[in-house]
Amino acid sequence: MAFFEILQGYIDKSSAITIFVLVLLSIYLIITLWIFIYRYFSIKSKINIETRSVNKLYMGRSKSVDGDSLLYTYLNKVLIPNRAIFSVAKNSAIKGATSGLTALSIIASTSPFIGLFGTVVAILETFSSLGSQKGSSIAIVAPAISEALVATAAGIAVATFAYTFHLILKRKAYELNVLLESQADLILSQKA
Repeated sequence: MAFFEILQGYIDKSSAITIFVLVLLSIYLIITLWIFIYRYFSIKSKINIETRSVNKLYMGRSKSVDGDSLLYTYLNKVLIPNRAIFSVAKNSAIKGATSGLTALSIIASTSPFIGLFGTVVAILETFSSLGSQKGSSIAIVAPAISEALVATAAGIAVATFAYTFHLILKRKAYELNVLLESQADLILSQKA
């Protein structure tokens, strides 16, 4: 209950621009979490399928990829597997796996600036209101500035999540790429 009272008190004291900045950063955070959760489980599922397929090829239990593999539909369109068809299939799979990474990158790079903008506006408003009061002291200025810094902290927090999730998804896409390349190499080596 105390947290919500503190939050309500902060919102009551905040300007429209500060509230707008915090709402925008909240939207950024929701987008970041949605992209990460959706893409992470999507790529993880594809990695599991491709791992199973490549393991069958390594063990010699199969001469081609699994029917669930991302490469399967492309291999069915050609009579003789070749490097070009594998390249097209791999590029298509990686393009799908990495969609959303640009948004995470944009959020990671812009959210600290959005937070800083909110802080600067709040500090300007604080100094403006203090200029009209008599007898300003550190006891009056410090709480106002600490409240203004909340926007910067929020921007940095959102950026940290977005950048971390970007790197995790980039690594997962790399793992998927390696599995697809391995399958292509194994199939092409059988045909040689």
